[in-house]
Amino acid sequence: MESPVKAQRRRVAVTPPSAAPDSGYAWFILLSCFLVFGLTFGVIKAFGVFYVEIHQYFETTATGTSWITSIAVATIHIVAPVASALSAGYSHRSVVIAGGLICSGGVVLGAFARNLADLYLTVGFLNGFGYALTWTPTVTMLGLYFEKRRPVANALASSGECIFTFVLTPLLQLLIDIFSWRGALLILGGLQLNLCVCGALLRPMEATRDVTPVSKSKAEEEGLSLEVISKEGEGQNEMADQLTINACDEDIEEKPNLTNRRTKGAELRTKILHYVDYTLITNARFMVYSMFGVFAALGFFAPGLFLVPYARSKGIEEYQAAALMSISAVLDLFGRVFFGWVANQKLVETVQQLTATVILLGTVLLLCPLASSFPELAAFSAAYGLVYGATVSIHITVLAEVVGVQRLGSALGFFMLIRSSGGLLGPPIAGFFIDKMRDYGTGFLMAGVALIVSALFLLLLHQMNRKMRGAAANNQPEHRDKMQQCEKAEEKEEDMT
Repeated sequence: MESPVKAQRRRVAVTPPSAAPDSGYAWFILLSCFLVFGLTFGVIKAFGVFYVEIHQYFETTATGTSWITSIAVATIHIVAPVASALSAGYSHRSVVIAGGLICSGGVVLGAFARNLADLYLTVGFLNGFGYALTWTPTVTMLGLYFEKRRPVANALASSGECIFTFVLTPLLQLLIDIFSWRGALLILGGLQLNLCVCGALLRPMEATRDVTPVSKSKAEEEGLSLEVISKEGEGQNEMADQLTINACDEDIEEKPNLTNRRTKGAELRTKILHYVDYTLITNARFMVYSMFGVFAALGFFAPGLFLVPYARSKGIEEYQAAALMSISAVLDLFGRVFFGWVANQKLVETVQQLTATVILLGTVLLLCPLASSFPELAAFSAAYGLVYGATVSIHITVLAEVVGVQRLGSALGFFMLIRSSGGLLGPPIAGFFIDKMRDYGTGFLMAGVALIVSALFLLLLHQMNRKMRGAAANNQPEHRDKMQQCEKAEEKEEDMT
């Protein structure tokens, strides 16, 4: 007769990354993610060419115009947990296809906007909502299909943002000159229907397995979060280990009805966690990394929006100004691929590499107002693109290391939700300083300061990692003994039943 404890443990199942071959169909998932990055964040970065036209057409302020991009970015972040839950309840494929239809419809409707409020609702909210439904499930699938090559896979997938920015910036400027900004939005909406094709490529993984207690070395081999073997009181344990330890603390001879209630409670908790892993809020390292995300988002999105207007304010003609974004995109691509490869070599800790690139990115942005001629702005664009690419190529990899790949879907959703405040307020805050100082350069100064502050949270995370590894090394013998006691208790219970 099977023991209740064993039955309880077997109901806690996950989809393991070990089923991912890092080859074969994984490369089609990578292709889908590449296109999704390009048709979402690539479009957001290229939207700077619309900024000048919309700003002049509606005769509004820099702050007012910047809210379009700001609302889109914030909506992506806020809806990310919803996208994760929908993917768990239905399928990644169906959610991405629905998202492609929504964002395409939002952009098309934006072409008929009568005022800025219409653009806030369509190109801002609807477009951002669709982006969230496409980007979050695709990135999650990529993390499941790749294990050993995950840093390189993330870097290659995110390079779609660079290549599409490089192509779309001059293309959209040409379309605006020919068809006006309204006609260009119609064509862009049609282009974004390709997100539905990206969703069709997302084939679900077939392999699943049940979770059983493992030793520290085995947990690290399987890509499990280090919280599995960390101190129980910190609330960072995976649920399978926690259930096992709790079972060992219980009296084996307790009443059957109490056991049934505990089993039902575990089943309910497992079902809830399948959709939304709310236990992440008890993970101190995850919350510290999320605070990094908030301040980084304040500085990530403003430069791409204001680079073209800044160049135009310095007397640079429109196609040269658009070319600055293309220059940035080329170096961004190189930065993502090269530094993603560096991260894969594990020469230094990934969080240390991320800290260094974030500090460099903030420094580059602080130096931007010194550039005024096209050669100087081209040099800035190249430096900005290189360091930006080095930064974004590994920030998702660091998140997977913080929470474990099994919790990446929920963690990515929560991370985006917390980071949404930075994405929402970054461009308007920069626009506020621009309106007050009448100088687009102040927007870059704000972004640079925000990124320097975000690096402080990465330094704190690094110290927490060191302490956790030390504690895990000290507790490893005790943990192994605890697991052995659990196994003996289960064997004794089987004999009794």
